[in-house]
Amino acid sequence: MLRTLETELAQPKYSHFERERRWLVDAVSVPDLDACQCVLIEDRYLDKSRLRLRRMTDQATGTVALKLTKKYDAGPPTARPIVTAYLDEAEYALFAGLPGAGMIKRRYELPYKGRGWSLDLFESPVLPFAILEIEAAETELDALTPPTWAGHEVTDDPRYSCANLLRSGPPTA
Repeated sequence: MLRTLETELAQPKYSHFERERRWLVDAVSVPDLDACQCVLIEDRYLDKSRLRLRRMTDQATGTVALKLTKKYDAGPPTARPIVTAYLDEAEYALFAGLPGAGMIKRRYELPYKGRGWSLDLFESPVLPFAILEIEAAETELDALTPPTWAGHEVTDDPRYSCANLLRSGPPTA
């Protein structure tokens, strides 16, 4: 039997593994984004939980997706169990009324070396950097190299998760 990360870790029921790597990008190093697809993301991290309420608005079409997501702490940062439920407006409004803290960012889709990379620019709170990320299969993740304008990799640094950036602010060192 082939042993994979899924067979090594206890996977919560109904979850799937999110496999990603992340890099800091100096705000002045961001490439021209005019031709890139953009989604406005409005997140609300619910207090005393690992739950994230998300409104995603496609800037080209106006299409909106509403989601409630939980990311589990099990496993390495490159492969965490995650579960998402899609909501209607009434359900979204119910969760939006719970205590939490909000973050707004724009996510740009960047084609690079035949892959879809995402670049998050933070609007509220305004952060002095962007975050570049890529999702890929477990067998491909380690071999991926970011564009030359990407900075330090922060995949393994929990201080750069959006929830921690919102709650604690950007790291000073």
